[in-house]
Amino acid sequence: MKKLVLGLLLLFVIPAAASAQQGDNAASLKRLKFFEDSLKSLGNKVINHPEALERKNSNYVFIRTLVSALQVSGSYSYPFDSVKAVTILNSPDNKFRIMTWHVMNSDGSYRFYGAVQMNSPTLKLQPLEDYSPLLKNPEDSVVDSRKWYGAQYYKMIAVNAATPYYILIGWKGNTDRSTKKVIDVISFKNEKPVFGAPIFDGNGKTRRRVIFEYNRLASMILRYVPAQTTIVFDHLSPPEPKMKGKFDTYGPDMTYSGYRLKEGRWTYLDNIDLRNMPEANDDQYVDPKKQALIDKQKAAAGKP
Repeated sequence: MKKLVLGLLLLFVIPAAASAQQGDNAASLKRLKFFEDSLKSLGNKVINHPEALERKNSNYVFIRTLVSALQVSGSYSYPFDSVKAVTILNSPDNKFRIMTWHVMNSDGSYRFYGAVQMNSPTLKLQPLEDYSPLLKNPEDSVVDSRKWYGAQYYKMIAVNAATPYYILIGWKGNTDRSTKKVIDVISFKNEKPVFGAPIFDGNGKTRRRVIFEYNRLASMILRYVPAQTTIVFDHLSPPEPKMKGKFDTYGPDMTYSGYRLKEGRWTYLDNIDLRNMPEANDDQYVDPKKQALIDKQKAAAGKP
């Protein structure tokens, strides 16, 4: 495990000579487009290749290519829009962006990868190491980038509290039987990311992050409603009382719960009426197995 982590860290090492982002804008854009095309092709293999070993090998090349791309002058502003394997979220105040993606293992579980890039004239890049299998009590843990509770984030919310922080909403994957989603927190100490904070109150305890687990075949709403400053989600229940605690059987029970922001903290609410909530389009992350099937069907039909 230590050798694997060290190897992944070395892939993110930034040569000192390359950290000064210099060069002509046109030349930089050309290089970034070249890297984007490579990342697009590699990312497709990372997600869709049927062999686990090929997915992992493609991911190692993907990481090296991404680091090379981010060393190019102006990379922070470059969106890499065509690289669908990676989700890139810019903070609302544009101080940083976070890039996250996953690799599916042969047993249907997932390993997550990520990096935080600061908005800086010189490249400041912090790799994120997925420590999920070894992290005990993740809802109670505040961790640094080396013990990250890996996820692929699809929404970021800035919170202007006494100590500013950002909410991250993400898809976690899990096993061939269950899926997880997560509400996490990122803040910074000495420009280094810190994940988790004791700000989620409800159900008899205070959580550092909130984790949901449910049946792999089910779909779960988890989205932010800005007008209500509320994170809304499906309430999950087992199909019958005797299955309580067996989360791979859980699914939405047609009721809704949430966390509402108040004075920098999030308070649990039950029985939310979604009819009073505006619609949002950023609340979903497609299970990659389902997306891979969609991609294959499009390829067979000759569609882009």
